[in-house]
Amino acid sequence: MENIRKKIELVLPLYSILPIAAMLAMNALTYFGTRLITTGRYHYNIESPLDKMLPVVPFFVVFYILAFGQWILCYMLIGREEKSYCYYFFLGEIIAKSICLVIFLIFPTTLNQPEITGSGIFERMLAFVYSMDRPDNLFPSIHCLESWMCYRGCRRIARLPRWFSGVNLVFTLLVFASTVLLKQHVLIDIAGGVAAVEIGLFISGKILKKDGRHT
Repeated sequence: MENIRKKIELVLPLYSILPIAAMLAMNALTYFGTRLITTGRYHYNIESPLDKMLPVVPFFVVFYILAFGQWILCYMLIGREEKSYCYYFFLGEIIAKSICLVIFLIFPTTLNQPEITGSGIFERMLAFVYSMDRPDNLFPSIHCLESWMCYRGCRRIARLPRWFSGVNLVFTLLVFASTVLLKQHVLIDIAGGVAAVEIGLFISGKILKKDGRHT
């Protein structure tokens, strides 16, 4: 048993396992569970004239998919921080997802995805994304929420090199762009995802009496 514990702690401290598990459970409930209730209900299309002007750029599917790697890496880095910061961050994540859950239930949204023309590698990757990710549960954007949460969570980890925060921010902005340039989301979905993060972290800080500063 002691050997198993030591092997686990090589990856993540034991105190981070429960918060991460709770976060993943909340994510599943928000993203998949709400669909059990909203499927068949009217979904609103909140696409703006500016959204309609944006082109489809299949190359950006690279950033859309690589975002999953960003989330795994950043959540592991944050999970390895001291207990108080770990709890602050993952509670903020759970609160942000709770906000999304409520909105998904009372204001379900959708988007008309365009027909994919071309047979290049990026077009095929985009077709795969369309087949796996239904155009609902769009506002706020969970894709943008996760990437912004990763940026906010890692920004104040002192042991990370300074360049990491800059690269993380640039990549997060590219993920934001990918959601609208692939017609997976509209612009207001991005703002909603960022707002959910900021509200979640603010409330978490109030509950745990922590301001998010970390050294």
